[in-house]
Amino acid sequence: MRRAAFGFLLAWVVPSWAAAEIVTKPVDYSQGGQALQGWLAYDDSVKESRPGIVVFPEWWGMNDYVKHRAEQLARLGYVAFAADMYGKGVLTSDKDEAAQLSGRFYNDPDLMRARAAAALEQLKNAPQADPKRLGATGYCFGGTVALELARSGADLAGVVSFHGGLKTSRPGDAKNIKGKILICTGGDDAFVPPEQVAAFEDEMRQAGVDWQVIVYGGAHHAFTNPDADKFGIPNIKYQPEADRRSWAAMRAFFEEIFAGQK
Repeated sequence: MRRAAFGFLLAWVVPSWAAAEIVTKPVDYSQGGQALQGWLAYDDSVKESRPGIVVFPEWWGMNDYVKHRAEQLARLGYVAFAADMYGKGVLTSDKDEAAQLSGRFYNDPDLMRARAAAALEQLKNAPQADPKRLGATGYCFGGTVALELARSGADLAGVVSFHGGLKTSRPGDAKNIKGKILICTGGDDAFVPPEQVAAFEDEMRQAGVDWQVIVYGGAHHAFTNPDADKFGIPNIKYQPEADRRSWAAMRAFFEEIFAGQK
């Protein structure tokens, strides 16, 4: 498997002084005999334990984008763990390879859930995190992963999917969801069409889940990633308004959940 370097300059970099107390570090772990390396981020100036959020990446793998999102969450006061789904050092910027890498998990939901659960366990073990106050987020492929983790019955207070696929081969497992669900999806996302959104809503409704779906008008797939357009893939496009609004929605969602768990 090709191991590709993948980095880019984000337009919304936080000034260096603001990151002075943010600690970021790689964390080696494994699942099913596969060596993995995640990315932990937290504010070292906070001494008490705090809620933890596991972050699942787009189909490109553990690149700078998902690490940056983990750092953003750390600046909000959370302990964040960016999960490695593919294997230590395995990432790509090639869409065909990304489809191959992610396809293995779409075709094997047990593996997807097991790999996601391994990441959640690493977050639980972080001394800075409160293991009783946990959430998950995910982007595109990662949004699907976060939802499958919730359907598995994981102890998650809340899950946020950003432009993630909502289909599942096991809709009956929605009854296992323990926390609340927020879906942030693009109104013009051809990969997640209205009928898929409607089926997801019905799945959640039948299971009695506390759920929200926010549809952002004019937004396509990967609308939160400033580098989305550079891949030249139809229907993949950054939209700054949807990026900003969905992040604000996520902040309010987790603040509401975790404030009630103190």
